[in-house]
Amino acid sequence: MNRLRSILLVFVFLLVAPLLATAAVTTQSADINALISRVAQTRDVVFIRNGSDHTAAEAAAHLQRKLAAAHGRITTAEQFIDVLATRSSWTGIAYHVRFADGREVESAVWLRQLLREIRTARPMVTTPTPH
Repeated sequence: MNRLRSILLVFVFLLVAPLLATAAVTTQSADINALISRVAQTRDVVFIRNGSDHTAAEAAAHLQRKLAAAHGRITTAEQFIDVLATRSSWTGIAYHVRFADGREVESAVWLRQLLREIRTARPMVTTPTPH
């Protein structure tokens, strides 16, 4: 009986594991898309890339192009920030954002904060417990 139970558990795991992996990838993809969307919707922020100022729409379009060029190699929102969204792949110079008050920070700091806000705002999915 224990052997049958073990076989059944392995079988169930093999069925469920791909679904869990797909759900994780879908969540990460949603996080990346939400991050780019938040960048596009930002007001009163100037994006500085290689010494040039850019609008929020230009910054979002640039990030979308970089993500597309990665051809699926980026699998998490953290990778997206660390690998694509924080520095020039040509010059290695870090991207910055300048706020309306003149304060300037590296885009990595700001994007990580946006990601935290996105994840905090996401409704928690809970499974009802049987009574």
